[in-house]
Amino acid sequence: MLLEVNNLTSSYGATQVLFGVDLTVGEGQVVALMGRNGMGKSTTIRAICGLNPVTAGTVGFAGTNISALAAYKCARLGLGLVPEGRRCFANLSVVENLLVAARPGPWSLADIHDLFPILSQRARQMADTLSGGEQQMLAIGRALMTNPKLLVLDEATEGLAPVVRAHIWTALRTLRDRGQAILLVDKSLSEVMQIAGHCTILEKGRSVWSGPATGLTASLQQRFLGV
Repeated sequence: MLLEVNNLTSSYGATQVLFGVDLTVGEGQVVALMGRNGMGKSTTIRAICGLNPVTAGTVGFAGTNISALAAYKCARLGLGLVPEGRRCFANLSVVENLLVAARPGPWSLADIHDLFPILSQRARQMADTLSGGEQQMLAIGRALMTNPKLLVLDEATEGLAPVVRAHIWTALRTLRDRGQAILLVDKSLSEVMQIAGHCTILEKGRSVWSGPATGLTASLQQRFLGV
């Protein structure tokens, strides 16, 4: 198993947020982490990537226990995070944002330009002058340039125009078809269900359901997602 999270707990200071999360992602698998707002999805992502402390339980990645590793060490092992809020390097150009993160592997600058042609057109433009949608494409491209074993996306389409959202979902389907392992959090249930093969649902900081996306019935959606 590429990613294996067992009984994960995590806190912000004295406030415990996660109370027992179990989650797995296999090689080439697309897994959606789901739940209503405030149930611990982003905290789970942050804990997996070394950005929030793991206070109990374990996070195993590519055969290594990364529960206590710093974020940069998790990234070196092959965790590629596209964080909520994009966080591009504002004082660098588009191409510099992509190249600064580059590591050897199958993903090259040309591949990113094929996936998001607008980034080729904006190559010399400063990142902070891009639209929100273009910055999100840049954030995904930058993560891919690290040639991650697992691409982790936290609300990658939130607040974007419908045409941009459609472009990003098309790109994610391309990644899936290329065998890229993906862990994603997104509120667009209809789109998520078209790409994810497996789902894990959180409620109040605990995993309460996990299984194939085809098993996420209307009653489960109503009970845990409110849809």
